[in-house]
Amino acid sequence: MLEKWKAGLVVSCQALEDEPLHGPHFMERMARAAQEGGAVGIRANGFQDIQAIRASIDLPIIGINKRKITGFDAFITPAKEDARLVKEAGADIIAIDATTQSRPETLEELIHYIKMELGKVVMADVSTVADGIRAQQLGCDLVGTTLAGYTQATMQKKSKDPDFDLLRGLVDQLHIPVIAEGRIHTPEQARKALQLGAFCVVVGGAITRPQEITRRFLEGMKE
Repeated sequence: MLEKWKAGLVVSCQALEDEPLHGPHFMERMARAAQEGGAVGIRANGFQDIQAIRASIDLPIIGINKRKITGFDAFITPAKEDARLVKEAGADIIAIDATTQSRPETLEELIHYIKMELGKVVMADVSTVADGIRAQQLGCDLVGTTLAGYTQATMQKKSKDPDFDLLRGLVDQLHIPVIAEGRIHTPEQARKALQLGAFCVVVGGAITRPQEITRRFLEGMKE
């Protein structure tokens, strides 16, 4: 499965509750459009969206379950219950927050559960090179730059552009595939990520969030 992803594009089809395209019907259509355009995989959030996409397309799915738990910061598939839902919905890969943010269950327990009990591939969403090294040591199969700029430790470094420094560091330090994800807005940025050693690239808002695309055009027209 992963060999087919080499140098490919995974499209993240997600819409939150306050967004116009929220709902499994819309995300299923987005995923079908991405498949027709040549995507090698889909990233999706929540049981209903994943289930609808799985029933419609045959591409591998990175599944997550975003859930805020009172008292904890990690919200991307934070617990075993979330991972189980993602598997039951039909995901092939389960992505988790693998940063040092506070969480309801230890990272070790969650990774072991996904690999040993659920029998699924684990993608670690990280924000630093140290996160990635730890994720690899704990048995994660893939690492993504997804959370760069979205944790307390990295918010000050966040910019409009992808964190290519993090990508370089992970590629240099790890022997498992590193996936470029986060704030990739253009084909040129995606190509640069591959040139820096990314195994593949995940793009979301630049493809599947019309409101973001519209705002980007308007901002560009003012420059």
